[in-house]
Amino acid sequence: MISIGDRQAMISGLSGGQTHDAPEGRALLKSWTDPVADVPMLMDRACEGDKTRQLVRDLGMTPVMQPKANRKDPWEFDREICKLRNEVERLFARLKCWGRVFTRYGNLDVMQLALVNIALIFDMILYRQAQIGGEEAGATSN
Repeated sequence: MISIGDRQAMISGLSGGQTHDAPEGRALLKSWTDPVADVPMLMDRACEGDKTRQLVRDLGMTPVMQPKANRKDPWEFDREICKLRNEVERLFARLKCWGRVFTRYGNLDVMQLALVNIALIFDMILYRQAQIGGEEAGATSN
């Protein structure tokens, strides 16, 4: 999943449980029809290979991830921007509350992606309701 912050998923896809993240992530990046240029792309260490980093650069973004400790030629990275990865992790944590989304017993891919999208929609609705409720509470206390 490619996400902007903790509330907005831009593109998502499914992969087999036995596959590695990096090739699947590269395929997802290649399928992205409208990438946002000149922004940092926060990435997991599982995707820190040279091929993935170069693909991100080719898409006009700056790859930001901490190199693995055993990397022979580590690179400099922006630690402050890298700390923002927790926003994406919070998105996944909220999606995990929808247990059905992460238990794929006999689901078709199209149905699984529909479940992810429904969970994202409900998450946004709940978030907006909380915002509106907070605004109304602030208006009544004045």
